[in-house]
Amino acid sequence: MKLVSWNVNGIRAAMDKGFRSFVESEQPDVLCIQETKAEPNQLDLQWVDQLGYHQMWNCAVKKGYSGTAIWSKQPVKKHSLGIGLEEHDNEGRVITATWPEFHLVNVYTPNSQRELARLDYRQQWDRVFLDYLVRLNKRKPVIFCGDVNCAHQEIDLANPKSNQKNAGFTPQERAGLDAVAKAGFIDSFRAFDTGPGNYTWWTYRSDARARNIGWRLDYFWVAKKFWPSVRSARIRTDIFGSDHCPVELEICLEPST
Repeated sequence: MKLVSWNVNGIRAAMDKGFRSFVESEQPDVLCIQETKAEPNQLDLQWVDQLGYHQMWNCAVKKGYSGTAIWSKQPVKKHSLGIGLEEHDNEGRVITATWPEFHLVNVYTPNSQRELARLDYRQQWDRVFLDYLVRLNKRKPVIFCGDVNCAHQEIDLANPKSNQKNAGFTPQERAGLDAVAKAGFIDSFRAFDTGPGNYTWWTYRSDARARNIGWRLDYFWVAKKFWPSVRSARIRTDIFGSDHCPVELEICLEPST
């Protein structure tokens, strides 16, 4: 079962930049999308239906902002929008889909913004979102994925020394991901590849992607008790269409012994 997560930075713009061709050619079993910046009624999605995808959308109250979606070829037992807290659920940042074997949570984590204007809110979000994951994980194993707007370790961005006071690499944000790991979730990509130069986001400025001056902001985290089902995790730097590239997780629902 192949799961893909991709921040498309506006699904309407991404459609003609490689997003649609990627979906049509690769047809992942499950596609988690972040920063849709649109409602489904603003798009022609007939081709998605024809490919056999069940669609779940969570749109922000503010038009053209944030938003997430899950498209699945596998029937979903149930799904829910948000984390059940009104003060955190108006920006369309979370969708949870449930299969018999696991929960899949798609998240677009709030950015701390320039001059860290939203860092306090980001820290609050990290706490309540992790609480949500832990509660879910008590029922059945959790996989969560998406743009978490943080490079966890120095190896996860090209210029760590100059970014320690910038959004996405502050000690406070990194501590939020430390807490995720301590709660029993595995950074799937790092379990397979511990090398440098692996990024998922590049600014459009200064030819950063061609020079690979980037950040690893997009993740699949897997509950330890589900880890035997994981077969591979990779970053799809060969795919264009956004300032982020997709990340991929392959699982087998009949783990080997």
